[in-house]
Amino acid sequence: MQKMAELLGLRDECGEGTLGAPASAGSCLADNRLNLDVYPDGCRRFLQLFEEQQGELVQVEFLRLSSNDCLLDTALGSLPHLKHLKSLVLKGGHARDEFGSYQHGSLTSLPPDFGNLRCLTHLDLSFNRLSTLPSCILHLPSLRVLMVSHNSLVTLPEDFGCLSKLTFFSAMKNQLKDLPQSIGELSMLQDLDLSENALELLPEEVGNLHNCTELDLSGNCLLSIPDSLANLKSLRRLHLHSNLLVTVPASLASLPNLSRLDLQNNCLRAIPAEIQALPFVHVRGNPLGETEPSPQAGLKSLHNVINSCMSSGSFTVTSEGCRVVLACGIHFYFPPGAASAPLRIHFRSLTPDPQWVKLRHHDVLLSRVLELQPHGIQFQQEVQIWMPFISPQTPHQHEVVVRTFSGQSWNDLKTRVKQKRKSKKCVAHCCVLHFSWFLVVSRLVQNECKVPAEGTLLFSSVDPNIKVIFPPGVTQEPRSVKLQVLPVSAEEIEEITAHAECRASPLLYLSQDSTVDFLKPVRIQLPLPPGVTGLNLDRSRLHILHGDLEGKTWNDITSEVVLEFTHLYAVFEVTHFSWYWLWYTTKTYIGGIAKKVYERLRLYQVNFIVLQRKRDPEQVLLQCVPKHKVDPVLKKLQDRYRGPEPSDMVEMFEGEQFFAAFERGISIDMDRPDCVNGRLSFIFYSHLKNMKEIYVTSPVDRKGQAVKGQVSFYRGAVPDSIPEDASRRRKDPDSLWLATLPIKLPQLKPRWDENPSPLYGFSFPPLNLGNAETGYLTQANLLSIARRVGADWQSIGLNLGLTYQQIERIGYNNREDLNKQILDMLFSWAQQNSEDPDCVSKLITALKESGRQDIADEVEAIVELGRQKYSKSIRRLGLEQESSTEDSAIAMI
Repeated sequence: MQKMAELLGLRDECGEGTLGAPASAGSCLADNRLNLDVYPDGCRRFLQLFEEQQGELVQVEFLRLSSNDCLLDTALGSLPHLKHLKSLVLKGGHARDEFGSYQHGSLTSLPPDFGNLRCLTHLDLSFNRLSTLPSCILHLPSLRVLMVSHNSLVTLPEDFGCLSKLTFFSAMKNQLKDLPQSIGELSMLQDLDLSENALELLPEEVGNLHNCTELDLSGNCLLSIPDSLANLKSLRRLHLHSNLLVTVPASLASLPNLSRLDLQNNCLRAIPAEIQALPFVHVRGNPLGETEPSPQAGLKSLHNVINSCMSSGSFTVTSEGCRVVLACGIHFYFPPGAASAPLRIHFRSLTPDPQWVKLRHHDVLLSRVLELQPHGIQFQQEVQIWMPFISPQTPHQHEVVVRTFSGQSWNDLKTRVKQKRKSKKCVAHCCVLHFSWFLVVSRLVQNECKVPAEGTLLFSSVDPNIKVIFPPGVTQEPRSVKLQVLPVSAEEIEEITAHAECRASPLLYLSQDSTVDFLKPVRIQLPLPPGVTGLNLDRSRLHILHGDLEGKTWNDITSEVVLEFTHLYAVFEVTHFSWYWLWYTTKTYIGGIAKKVYERLRLYQVNFIVLQRKRDPEQVLLQCVPKHKVDPVLKKLQDRYRGPEPSDMVEMFEGEQFFAAFERGISIDMDRPDCVNGRLSFIFYSHLKNMKEIYVTSPVDRKGQAVKGQVSFYRGAVPDSIPEDASRRRKDPDSLWLATLPIKLPQLKPRWDENPSPLYGFSFPPLNLGNAETGYLTQANLLSIARRVGADWQSIGLNLGLTYQQIERIGYNNREDLNKQILDMLFSWAQQNSEDPDCVSKLITALKESGRQDIADEVEAIVELGRQKYSKSIRRLGLEQESSTEDSAIAMI
């Protein structure tokens, strides 16, 4: 076994390199177990072991391999030789796709002789691509646990019941439509999970599962359940929520051991009185009415109150306490005695309003706002809250906290982040004694300490090289100090400054709960910028910058402090706290550069998407998407939606407001609460879905003609914390417009791109661009180009030199027709530049800069063809030699 460990390269991880050595994260050999699913090349290691140490390998009883491994099919052929194997895990889900979802494994079948594993009792094939259950599984006589969840199974074998020793079977998240009658022969089955399939009915034989203690049929399409379920005398938990049930058998009330019956989110209009009398039944989300569980239910044990998918609702808490789970995933725990008398709790889920939800610098909003009432009531014991959130993308430098509003300001609560076992989703956990408003944010990691008169040391957990040293006598009264660090990569600095020589240390922010400066200087240690050491340091290029609380001004205080250097660090002393930044550059006005970099670090690059449902074009989806998510989002939506290419990239701040306006004959319901002056209001939050799907109409008679409209996006209110110069730059008229994308309502005649002849119906004066020698672009050529421009006309116009005002005027004057907008832009530019000999090359450059290389290539081909025709005509007329002679004469003069 020691040779096996050495062969796997696990000697260092395991300490001694033996099977009995302590495993590192469960990733190495332990006793008779072989865990290779954590290795990207686990199957290769397994095949190597099989070839070189087969005698020892066949003694393994527990084996784990990843079905995401490309060598899985080869490894499967060796598995039947492991005669002692008791547990085998061949799961997928060890890799994620671009959406962050687990990728299914490549397993579609098993080798026929797999049934020779006579000792196998546990088999996990979850997260794979099985469409049918391999027949060899039915020949495993010792099998007790079988897991095939998250596959594509449509049916189970008719003789599935021959697995007589099976005690646990999970086939959740498949496509099962029915069950074989033989399922009733699984007499030893205790747990059966068939949730989230497509089951429409159950065979009566299900009632023969006399040892079954938990049956999960939730998330199917069941219209009814058989009376035979009343025969399951051992049943303790029955999950029937999220089906299409219209009634349930009254005989279920006679089950002696039943302690939970979940009937939520069905179509129940009547429930037998016997069922309603059960203290543990849950019926929320049914048309019969939202009757609340009786208070007596809470007297016996803690119970769940699960509300339907609403943005608001209420529930009652008694002195016995309870657990509450909202459909949005928010959990509460009220311990016994938290409420001294029955108390009605009201909840609401609110859209964050940037005028009210004040985010601090570099904060990222991860949830909607949860309001809990009544406000101000003090609980006798702490109430626990678990709030789900969208995981941030920078977990190292950020931390997740729950923030609460006291009525005057937002304060961070002590928060623990947990991951749910089943869904793997993250929740933020906090404890409170009163209710108000709550949300989840990601902030810069915050380290804090109490500074006593004796002094202390505070360092950053993000970068332990950053230290703050408080000497004895630094303060008379203890005060609280907080430290935050924002790492800035050299690549970011170079991209923003366009200067490879600019480098900066991590950005340090210090704050305290006192308005009085320290009595003695506080010593700060910062690491030198990347690539700079005490050996190659040029002191004239090093600058210490001090920023105000909002980062609006950055002052060079290098001459005001005493700088000390070691091989790796710079050390200086201060008496008051704010932002501090260490820069290394040859630039002189470093404050302005730092201000620009700091502003850009808070900006997000985004694109706008406008799509229409393929089945219903009047249903329009609008979304503002961070640039790196555009392709995954479009890929996810492409089967159901279609529309123009995303808009050009724009930059927005977290919490910035923008509007979507429907123009050129398209209108929406003006009575919508999110409609302001005829425009839809949005608030950009980088980690929340900035998406709305609405129905549009047109007052124009659409009989016989299409309605070609557009959606334009405009800036709205700017967050208060945006730097003054950035805000000032956005006050001119050009700054309000962000992007415009076309949409089309159903039309009866062919579209213009299918029948381009309407383009020739416009009247334009004769026009030729360029010259005969370099090649002409004729009016017909420009018309051909116009057909292919589409929604990129604004970007092309700007790259051709047109102003924003000209673009907006063209859009407004031709707001009823996208074709006219394109033609107006293209021909107005052509008329102004017809005398410019380089106008054709400028057009080609503008097309390339607008991302339309395809049209640019077409123009270049047209021009080249023109050149060739001109040369041929010259030669045909016998003028080529004369021209050459003339050129030679000119050269001699």
